[in-house]
Amino acid sequence: MTSRALMLQGTGSDVGKSVLTAALCRIARRRGLSVAPFKPQNMSNNAAACPAGGEIGRAQALQARAAGLDPHTDMNPVLLKPQTDRAAQLVVHGKAVRAMEAAEYMATRDGLMDAVMESFDRLSAAHDLVIVEGAGSPAEINLRDRDIANMGFARRAGVPVCLVGDIEKGGVIASLVGTRSVLDKKDAAMIRAFLVNKFRGDPALFDSGVSEIEARTKWPCLGVIPWLAASAKLPAEDAVVLEAARPAQGGVLKIAAPMLSRIANFDDADPLKLEPGVQFDWIAPGRSIPRDTDIVILFGTKSTLGDLAFLREQGWDHDILAHARAGGHVLGICGGYQMLGRRVSDPHGADGVPGDAAGLGLLDVETVMTRHKDVRPVSGAESFLGSTLSGYVIHAGRTTGADTARPFARFDRETDGARSATGRIAGTYLHGAFASDAFRRDWLEQAGITGASGLDYDAAVETALDELADGVEAAVDVEALLGLAQPPGWRRKG
Repeated sequence: MTSRALMLQGTGSDVGKSVLTAALCRIARRRGLSVAPFKPQNMSNNAAACPAGGEIGRAQALQARAAGLDPHTDMNPVLLKPQTDRAAQLVVHGKAVRAMEAAEYMATRDGLMDAVMESFDRLSAAHDLVIVEGAGSPAEINLRDRDIANMGFARRAGVPVCLVGDIEKGGVIASLVGTRSVLDKKDAAMIRAFLVNKFRGDPALFDSGVSEIEARTKWPCLGVIPWLAASAKLPAEDAVVLEAARPAQGGVLKIAAPMLSRIANFDDADPLKLEPGVQFDWIAPGRSIPRDTDIVILFGTKSTLGDLAFLREQGWDHDILAHARAGGHVLGICGGYQMLGRRVSDPHGADGVPGDAAGLGLLDVETVMTRHKDVRPVSGAESFLGSTLSGYVIHAGRTTGADTARPFARFDRETDGARSATGRIAGTYLHGAFASDAFRRDWLEQAGITGASGLDYDAAVETALDELADGVEAAVDVEALLGLAQPPGWRRKG
């Protein structure tokens, strides 16, 4: 069978492209197709370690799972990991290259198109179908020059596009019609259809809206997709979703997690949020950590020193120290672990701006950032509780000190993390630990929850992917949508 490709682009960020790509991957797989996800350029601090080496955006790892594949660096050849408001670490084919200012990257990014095409060509040669996800919006025509993420890629690779609009944000008619009006003719010609996403209520009420969009754009609508509850059960790609987060209702164990400015891999929290005995609260900037919190978790960050300063600006350092003095538990993961120590030093600017700062001093450890980045999956690790767990590490820095004599886990013939003498303060470099059911149950029991919930997290994710695919298939003319897919080169840039 000749390989084909289809690209989903959006009228803006967070319109649901990542989730819809995952759904289409699952739908195609259920139809017996060998399908792979692809995102030319991603900007996210949520990354996944690939079994064959390297890192990609976690959204592409989830899409790979929907397709029945292991994540691979070809699925996201260019990854930008923001370190400051104006700079990001550039990752190409899974390996960190260097930090770049935004202006420098924008002026030179077209030089990465060859790397993008290498990955796309390999995926196309290995699979029947490639579902491509754009980034941001093609309507950002100020960014069109040297683009590799949206129409720049679509026209170079010759891949037809379906445009996705988000009705929940409001103004979806203007978003879709406006996108058509600002695109040049050759870019607009790449778009073959559109979808309306996240509709609440009776979709028949939007029939006239669909007709208006079709009349003004000359694109057919292939579906009005309802807001699907299953999407909330899947790992989110961007921290923007945390801004709308609210404390869960009920629960007997209260966990609070500050929303750091460069928070990374916050999907580590997802299994805990599904536990019926847990009330999980994201603490937004400007809020104090509630005094009745049982456990504070400091998640990873792309800039440990930057977020250590941000944490202090918010006054969260005082909240955490008071919580610890009162006998509360604190867990730091990756960058959060580094913050719990006595000091963090970054002499070379490996993790942002060079410098050093005192940590929170809750663990007797110190961290020195290194240029080397440790990226690898972990399986069969033994936790300090005796249970087996799996996950991945993805960090720069070497942490040493007396408390490492009480490790969080052991794997690959080495120890990981540290714990205080009381056991109430702990840190680890291991991401994804809570996805291991046995460890999560042991950890919650130690924290005070009695009686296992029986949550099978992997099964819950698989169920959510199937429910998502079912919901999309019920709302979309999937035959017509997949029928848009064409062999690469269908319409090349002229």
